[in-house]
Amino acid sequence: MDTFLLLIQNSGFINLTSGNAGMFIIAGVLIYLAITKGYEPLLLIPIGFGTILANLPLGEMGAYMDGLMNFIYRVGIKTELLPPVIFMGVGVLTDFRPLLGRPITFLLGAAAQVGIFSAALGAAYLFGFTPQESGAIGIIGGADGPTSIFLASKLAPHLLGPIAVAAYSYMSLVPIIQPPIMRLLTTKKERGIDMPQAQPVSQRAVILFPIITGSLASLAIPSCAPLMGMLMFGNLLRESGVTERLKKTAGGPLVDIVTIFLGLTVGATMDAQHFLNWQTISILIMGGVAFSFSTAGGLLFAKLINLFLSDEKKINPCIGAAGVSAVPMAARVVQTFVSKETMGRVNPLMPAMGPNVAGVIGSAVAAGVFLSVLGGG
Repeated sequence: MDTFLLLIQNSGFINLTSGNAGMFIIAGVLIYLAITKGYEPLLLIPIGFGTILANLPLGEMGAYMDGLMNFIYRVGIKTELLPPVIFMGVGVLTDFRPLLGRPITFLLGAAAQVGIFSAALGAAYLFGFTPQESGAIGIIGGADGPTSIFLASKLAPHLLGPIAVAAYSYMSLVPIIQPPIMRLLTTKKERGIDMPQAQPVSQRAVILFPIITGSLASLAIPSCAPLMGMLMFGNLLRESGVTERLKKTAGGPLVDIVTIFLGLTVGATMDAQHFLNWQTISILIMGGVAFSFSTAGGLLFAKLINLFLSDEKKINPCIGAAGVSAVPMAARVVQTFVSKETMGRVNPLMPAMGPNVAGVIGSAVAAGVFLSVLGGG
């Protein structure tokens, strides 16, 4: 009988708290949205299940406990291993030809990073976060999950869970958030601009691009080298034409394995103690502001550029919204929106891919800027 009572006392049921129950609900919502709505299922399902594991009392499965998830957290995230490997896979899957065919769209990708810096300032001056925490929160505006995780693990590891969830949530909500902003900030005439075909891009250019861009960006801002270097290495595997096996591995099985561990570990940081507080709400608010400002920044900069272009060379300003680095979702959202607004006459998918892939570079560089200015242990 004593043994039975001891077993009951040491069970998770006895030690369940309201905080654990609340986190189970949040985990369920993430998994529900992933399965029924298709919102970033490859990451929200591992994050959701990792959250469940982290909130099982006495299970020792949280990232901050001495167990399996803590080992993966220390080896995979604290050492900066997993996010750069994800970036290598992104590089393999990214075609920079739309950007190289319209170099001016590079500016739109850069302009779309305005939300990152505005949200960082807002987090510091409105919500009282430290400069390091504010930088990690601001990067949510890039709509880039791996970059958000990378920067948060360096500048604000205690906020990793809320920042990662906010980043991936806003990535998945691109089809909901961006169309109203595009409709508000553009006229019907602007939405109807049909851009000409891009310039053809040579094989030599697509091979030299990752080598030169990765080197120059890393020389200018050395702290962005882990992300930029791996992104461009992955792209070189794609474009070289002689590394098919490496390309398939980096863009397939390897990135899938890393995604599993990354998602589970991020979820494991979301125990009730670290997640259920006012800071989480503030992060979600500032993340939404950052993402909206980034979308608007790309749009408005495209409108500014049009003031200096002739009618036949004008840019459809909606493609500026694709400057966030949610690839290729943001470009597809722009294409779908413009197509509906013009009754199928204008379909700017390829023009939108230019600023979209530029946004991947922009968010990595922005993360490097924050690391250079704010430091990180």
